[in-house]
Amino acid sequence: MANIYDTANQLEREIRELEQFQDLSGSFAELKKNEEAYRLFKEFQTFQQELQEKMSQGEDMTDEDAQRAQELAQQVQQEPLINDLMQKEQVFSTTINDLNRIIMTPLRELYES
Repeated sequence: MANIYDTANQLEREIRELEQFQDLSGSFAELKKNEEAYRLFKEFQTFQQELQEKMSQGEDMTDEDAQRAQELAQQVQQEPLINDLMQKEQVFSTTINDLNRIIMTPLRELYES
């Protein structure tokens, strides 16, 4: 019988070799070269995490949060390097979602029977 963790580690190595991951990695490297775009990306990322924490604790988004989210979203949309990264992340996420669907097939089939 195969060791499931060996299989998972092999999958992790293969994911790093995927074209979609390589494209994402290259896009992130380009973003990091641009100090202003990278700063904006990190600010946006941090703000998203703060909002997720608030919501997970049952707190509502304030008007100030909503305004800040809108401002950051507009700035991010105007930055081509961030847009490129997000597009490549979306393509990569599709692959990961497909893998998750495949991995979860035994559980789905168990509950469907």
